[in-house]
Amino acid sequence: MFTRSLIIICLFIFLSGCGLGDVKENFIHAEAISKKLENNVGLKPSFVGFNWRNGSLNSVKITFQGLPKSATLAEITTASKQAVLLEFTQVPKEIVVAFVVKP
Repeated sequence: MFTRSLIIICLFIFLSGCGLGDVKENFIHAEAISKKLENNVGLKPSFVGFNWRNGSLNSVKITFQGLPKSATLAEITTASKQAVLLEFTQVPKEIVVAFVVKP
């Protein structure tokens, strides 16, 4: 868990190009979205990432390890959209919901 958190923090620092205060705020948003989705669909996302461009929220990507068994695709996308919109004051241009499927 610590390693995953450290990787996420490093990614934010590397990709965001903004101050550490913004990175900390983004990490808090990622954790809040993950908790909301875990409560709503029964599976915590393995990754929640953001793409900011010139101060605008361009996209939010939510990745799950596999498909949650207790929710339909429509329920997952609706819950993801609601979690993102509740967490940010800006509306992103797109929300990407992805699933890792192992062969």
